[in-house]
Amino acid sequence: MIPRVTVTPEATEIINQLKKRFGELMFHQSGGCCDGSQPMCFEKGEFRTGDSDVLLGEIAGCEFFMSRDQFEYWQHTQLTIDVTPGRGSSFSLEIPMGVRFITKSRMYTPEEAGDLTEVI
Repeated sequence: MIPRVTVTPEATEIINQLKKRFGELMFHQSGGCCDGSQPMCFEKGEFRTGDSDVLLGEIAGCEFFMSRDQFEYWQHTQLTIDVTPGRGSSFSLEIPMGVRFITKSRMYTPEEAGDLTEVI
């Protein structure tokens, strides 16, 4: 099965640092504007998900959710969560570290499109 969301080694390193400090984590990417459309990291359970969200998979042992409306636009792409220097203006846990998570994407090949992990 082809994962819908992956993570770079650099982002995994930041996630592991955050886990040491905060414990279990979760990610959510909404369809908001500006920084609201970046992946945001929270302590597990600190962001309430519901019927308007889908679970795309896990990165570095953390559940990754996306708003259902946003998923409609991104469903044909594989997301890769990376990290970049710079301070975002959100409530995401990595912001005080002087970095922010970003989403990179690529279109699935026709072969991959038939073998994707299920979205819950």
